[in-house]
Amino acid sequence: MNRYYRITQFYPFLKSTAYKAATIATVFVLLVVSLEIFLLDFNLILNNLVDTYSPKIIYSVFLLSETFLGLLPPEMFIAWASKLEIPWGSLFILASLSYVGGIISFFLGTRLFLIPSVKNHIENKIQKHIVNLRKWGGIFVFLGAVSPVPHSVVSLASGLIGYNFKSYLLWSLFRYFRFVIYAIVIFGIF
Repeated sequence: MNRYYRITQFYPFLKSTAYKAATIATVFVLLVVSLEIFLLDFNLILNNLVDTYSPKIIYSVFLLSETFLGLLPPEMFIAWASKLEIPWGSLFILASLSYVGGIISFFLGTRLFLIPSVKNHIENKIQKHIVNLRKWGGIFVFLGAVSPVPHSVVSLASGLIGYNFKSYLLWSLFRYFRFVIYAIVIFGIF
């Protein structure tokens, strides 16, 4: 297995992804802390969100975001959950919605695969991810679940190439792990 990963350049890819993830996480933390110190009062903003919008609306927006290319960062919703009465329960709901959003993206990928023009366009846009998914399978789904790479993009690609659904479900469970780790940090800040 080690030889296969060396031949297929998995280790350099993993190293590159780890550096990118660490860089993005560091930039995000520095940005949030800088904005908090110099410009915004995030606690006030989050409290206003909690007071203004019902959790159902926030959860719906989050599910849409997690289904369609991860447009909004999950960290923002984790910070929102930290202001609720039951933050860990809300975090579990968010992680479950993220997991379900990934499953929906997977099935969208399988359906999009049936439309030739859409299939060609999407394969060209995320070709690198598709090539890597074919080479490394579950490891790539795992990286999509735990790293800042949008989980829905990996899920869509998994569906596009017909990746085994049961394996996808198993590897995507690491999405919960990511939410817990991020929550430990974010709940400590807010």
